[in-house]
Amino acid sequence: MPVGGLTTRGPRNLLRQIREAMAGAAPAQERLDMVVRTIAQSMVAEVCSIYLRRASGELELFATQGLNPAAVHTTRLRPGEGLVGEVARSASPISLSDAPSHPSFAYRPETGEDPYHAFLGAPLLRGGRAIGVLVVQNRSERRYDDEEVEDIQTIAMVLAETVASGELLAQDELRDIEVAPHRPETLKGQRFAEGLAYGHVILHEAPVPPENLLADNQQVEEIRLREALIGLKANIDSLLDGGQGKLAGLPFEVLETYRMFADDRGWNRSLEEAVRTGLTAEAAVDRVRNEHRARFAQARDPYIKERLHDFEDLANRLLRVLAGDKPGERDLPDDAILVARNLGPADLLEYPRHKLKGLLLEEGSAASHAAIVARALQIPCVGRLMGLRDRLSEGDLVIVDGETGETYLRPRPDMLAAVQSRMVVRSARQAEFTKLRDVPAVTLDGTRITVLTNAGLAVDLENLDATGAEGIGLFRTEFQFMVSEELPRLTSQTALYKLVLDTAGDRPVTFRTLDIGGDKVLPYLETAREENPALGRRAIRLGLDRPGLLRLQLRALLTAAAGRELRVMFPMIATVDEFRAARELVDVECAWAKRRGRALPALLRVGAMIECPSLLWHLDALLPLTDFVSIGTNDLFQYMFAADRTNPLVSDRYDPLSPPALRALAEIQRKCTDTGTPVSVCGELAGKPLEAFALLTLGYTRLSAPAEGVGPVKRMILSADLTAARRGMANLLGSSAGSVRGELESLARKLNVTI
Repeated sequence: MPVGGLTTRGPRNLLRQIREAMAGAAPAQERLDMVVRTIAQSMVAEVCSIYLRRASGELELFATQGLNPAAVHTTRLRPGEGLVGEVARSASPISLSDAPSHPSFAYRPETGEDPYHAFLGAPLLRGGRAIGVLVVQNRSERRYDDEEVEDIQTIAMVLAETVASGELLAQDELRDIEVAPHRPETLKGQRFAEGLAYGHVILHEAPVPPENLLADNQQVEEIRLREALIGLKANIDSLLDGGQGKLAGLPFEVLETYRMFADDRGWNRSLEEAVRTGLTAEAAVDRVRNEHRARFAQARDPYIKERLHDFEDLANRLLRVLAGDKPGERDLPDDAILVARNLGPADLLEYPRHKLKGLLLEEGSAASHAAIVARALQIPCVGRLMGLRDRLSEGDLVIVDGETGETYLRPRPDMLAAVQSRMVVRSARQAEFTKLRDVPAVTLDGTRITVLTNAGLAVDLENLDATGAEGIGLFRTEFQFMVSEELPRLTSQTALYKLVLDTAGDRPVTFRTLDIGGDKVLPYLETAREENPALGRRAIRLGLDRPGLLRLQLRALLTAAAGRELRVMFPMIATVDEFRAARELVDVECAWAKRRGRALPALLRVGAMIECPSLLWHLDALLPLTDFVSIGTNDLFQYMFAADRTNPLVSDRYDPLSPPALRALAEIQRKCTDTGTPVSVCGELAGKPLEAFALLTLGYTRLSAPAEGVGPVKRMILSADLTAARRGMANLLGSSAGSVRGELESLARKLNVTI
């Protein structure tokens, strides 16, 4: 019989013994003592101990077999103290052959553990948080193998479920229970989606933890899991089909990316392996979810941490499929404010849009998938509201202020009245934008500004008529590739581009070639893993490395635009040679079409996106080769300031309205004027009134904004006198300040510009 390993009775038999012990009628401490004895005997361990987290965060020894019984409820370890504290801190198992030699080892003489060398500890995870630690120890120096680590994790999971449910120990024995206060409160968070709303709280609860943890028939559970995964993917596919009518561009890409996570091989394999250990399908899902939480919580990369929420939402949905729940069944009040720790994009879409007025999140970021979908659906959203759920009860009245990033819990009548007044003003403002839809964007001093919009799918073309945009300054072609199960064929690409051009009519459309790579992964396109994908082989780099892929797209664009104007631009150009190589592929495709007697566009214009700072010092070489350029301010500035704009830890370290950024924009505009090169701005700056005002003062007359920004920017243009504004901007470019936002706001107010 191996020392420290499970006996031949197997893990399932041990788990049943634990459940029987916990379900007994004996006092809680006696049952817990029986559990550690059972584990020690089955794992042939000389010590088995259970530590549980108190309200203070300390880990208290609650039961032991092998250590000094007098240490029970006496020995406490601070968070991170000792090996037990390290297991809890990392939320990961630790296996050591000689524990005393480890730098984290902390000796407590009252426990009498000095003779023991081998150590194996596993966290009791609940909600991704360690609520305790299970430890086995042996005198001999030995390394516990992978199977033993797997076994103790399974045991720890069973214990965690029981402890958290109060089945073994009462909840108030472990931590203080915080009762939601009933007084008015204000919480400051971050603005994820603009807007104002008030209504009554609906708590987005995760599925109830599984009651049955141990499988009676392992094969049946494997079949249930497999069928549930099929049902989960079908459910998301139905959301994608429905999303075609109400989501487009980036929000639709988000939902499709989410669908790809459901096919993630690692996630599916983890679920299958967990159910083979003897767990029910529900318990396997819960276990994998907790392990993902613990693992991702240690990640420093914000993008990686955001992806945790996709897997968490998938796990929740999978549990609902296993329980037989059907989506969209929950009845909501007409003024529902959804409150969640975090939320996946699919869950948000399943709530009835006409009843959902606002969204409040404890976690997340403005770049999270839920936030992107909320913006697309025009649902006000505030996030990063720490401790929110502890302060609320179902049905509480709350205000969501997506303008200031605040939320008001159980507001006073005067506060509610003030918000209602602001909502009336916002409604009137929206009506004003509607009236401006067909009004030409001309400044007070007679400068004609072209206001375009950004798009990603054919359904985005509805925004042309709704907003009055004069065309599409940026059509993101990669979304068609991301919503396909396989590489889109030439015919399907051509059909989409032709539909876009047909729908736009006489209005111009600028197509951006494939911007994939980085976080935009195609399941059918194998790519090497990169340490820093944002700076890796993406966009034009990938297109030039795989010319067949780029040539197929160019052929589709040329075919779709036969007999009319085609505007195509290449993203992330970093060197003049890259643009030359890309343009040569256009020439190759034109020659291919001519040889076969195919019609070409009546007018072909080829441009480059200025997103890489390297081009700022090579514009004199690039511009003569292009028919036009477009500035992608989002990437340009994050590369210029070396700060990821989607990372809340650094995204506020720079302001795009700073002298370095404005000088760069001024230099691009000057060089384009000198060479007669048409230039536009298609980044987020073009859709914000104050930022767009700054662009106008620098000489830009062609802006491509998100659909929601067209109205506010046009209103600003109609109120601006650029002759006076440009004199004021000239003084600000030489400032040594980190930002001139305040000075620009003052200038706009002085000139009565509506921002």
